[in-house]
Amino acid sequence: MIKALLLFSDGLDSLLAGLLLKNQGIKVFPVRFITPFFGWKYKENPEMFYQKTLDVGFEKGLVVDITEEYLEVLKKPKYGYGDFANPCLDCKILMIKLAKNLLGELGCDFIATGEVVGQRPMSQNKQALGLIEKVAGVEGFLLRPLSAKLLAPTIPEAKGLIDREKLLDLQGRQRKTQFELAKKWGLKEIPTPAGGCLLTDPQIGTRVLRVLKEKRPLNYKTAQILCLGRHFFEENLWVVLGRNQEENQRIQKIINVDYALYTLNESAPIACILEGNPPLEFIKELLLKYSPKAKRKLAAGERIECIKL
Repeated sequence: MIKALLLFSDGLDSLLAGLLLKNQGIKVFPVRFITPFFGWKYKENPEMFYQKTLDVGFEKGLVVDITEEYLEVLKKPKYGYGDFANPCLDCKILMIKLAKNLLGELGCDFIATGEVVGQRPMSQNKQALGLIEKVAGVEGFLLRPLSAKLLAPTIPEAKGLIDREKLLDLQGRQRKTQFELAKKWGLKEIPTPAGGCLLTDPQIGTRVLRVLKEKRPLNYKTAQILCLGRHFFEENLWVVLGRNQEENQRIQKIINVDYALYTLNESAPIACILEGNPPLEFIKELLLKYSPKAKRKLAAGERIECIKL
């Protein structure tokens, strides 16, 4: 039985790439690499991903947290960033390298992705696709089923493990064919075209670039906090406020005892001190700004205090 390791992003393209292989009788093992910037919803609930892959006829998926490796790439990407803090080429190379290491463990014959020639200017032009394959060390063993006919035949194709004629020749940003295939194959829920990366979000991407430029602490926990709350930066100071109860709870859970947490003795956000040692009065004023109820009580003469959690 021929087996393929599929880099599954949750997007439509990688889903269709896997289905093209499955329809040829190939066993598809989907792998979802996650960091706080993409796929993080599966960190505490990998079963959701496993069920999703089983529902479309793939083998049980694999969720792999690559945050530590990814942060090293993010801090100094060899091929630079996209519009914001997204190191697209370096990211893809990292994931392909890690997928290569999983081939033996999963007993797979090759790697497949949902990449489409010309769909993304930075990471999916022909030159970039070739670079990714070469630098990752998987030349001949990386198949892009949606654009295979536009690219050189891979080793699995040359060996007859895959029928090249049943693969596609898609290119560009137009996704008409993808949506037609989704309808043809009766997909009940059509996922978004791509898996989504928060580093391409203007607000979060700009925030991350600032942290990188100013050499502020970027680690497993601060990476998660970067995707939450309101962030306040001053020289040698970085404070984050939760925007609602859910974010307050998430910040508390992430930080635990590693960073100082404060709130008011009245309904208020949680303030997390990621850098610096600001005076209590500074933290109190910041919390009051986003706590109308506490501000009203203070104006009425009631005592409002800043307390450490």
